[in-house]
Order: sequence, then C-alpha cells, then structure tokens
Amino acid sequence: MPDINFDPFPQIKTERLLLRKITDADTEDIFKLRSDKNVMKYIGKKPIVTIGEARDWGKLIQDSLQNNSGITWGISEAGKEPLIGTIGFWRIIKEHYRAEIGYMLLPQYWKQGFTKEAILKVIDYGFQEMKLHSIEAHINPKNIGSATVLEKTGFVREAYFKEDFFFDGAFEDTAIYSLLA
Repeated sequence: MPDINFDPFPQIKTERLLLRKITDADTEDIFKLRSDKNVMKYIGKKPIVTIGEARDWGKLIQDSLQNNSGITWGISEAGKEPLIGTIGFWRIIKEHYRAEIGYMLLPQYWKQGFTKEAILKVIDYGFQEMKLHSIEAHINPKNIGSATVLEKTGFVREAYFKEDFFFDGAFEDTAIYSLLA
C-alpha cells in the first residue's frame, strides 16, 4: 500500500495557477462556488444556501486531509488570492493504489484550459508522489465539458451505468473514466 502523507501540504504551481491549501479564509469563495447552480448542475448535490454549509464543507476537506484519506486543493490564479475552483482526490483507495479525482470551477473560468492545466498537475502528483496505479473520475454523462477535459488529459471511459444514481427525484446515469500510471 502507498504511504500517503499530506503533511506538509503539497502546494502545486502551474503556468497560470496555484493549487493551494484551503483555509477558513476561503469560506466565502467556497460558498460562491458551491452555491452556483451552473457549477453544481452535474455534481449530484444541491447547491449550498448558507455560509455555514460552506464552512462545514471546508471542515470536511480539512478532516480528510488530516486523516490522509483525501486531498483537495483550492485553485487560484497565480498571484491572486480568491479561489476560482477546487480539485483533488476526494476518495483514496490505498489498498488498490487508486484514487477518484473531482474538480469544479467557477463558470467565468470555463473553456480557458484552467481545468485541463490543473488536472494534468494533479494526476502527475498522484502518480509520482502518491504512487497511485490508477485514477478514476465519476461524472454525469450529460456533462460534456467534463467528459471532454478528461479525454484531453488521457482518461478513457471504462464504464457506463444506467440510472445508478438517484438525485433530486430522478435516476441519473454515471460514466466512469480511468487513467493508468
């Protein structure tokens, strides 16, 4: 099993981005992100409605980091403080050297290559530093943007589950993408 330890927190820089630790100071930015209906449209969770929910989500992220069971980076533009999104391995399956990647970005930053830039660095970190063998992504197949960015970063669709996810009164499909080291 890989020996995963996120202390000290691994800050990552790209050409245009800084992937950094999420702190309590980011609560308002998290609220802005996770309360946006367009951002949350394909996530399978309702948008949050209170700042307290954003604070609770931040605590969940901090707890998974302390337990080395998950890592989520805040995405900021290089040289700027506000978060424009998040990315991370929110589910790590240590015994199988596998993790599930998840990401979201504010709509005004969509279609500019930011997500691809962040994904490439995070998968490199997963394979090189965490010694993962594979990375998976579960998405709603209606989310064409997410499917496209996964394919552009080397992921391959491995599975398609019909109506396997119940959300907001309806059954939804799930597409699973995977990338091997």
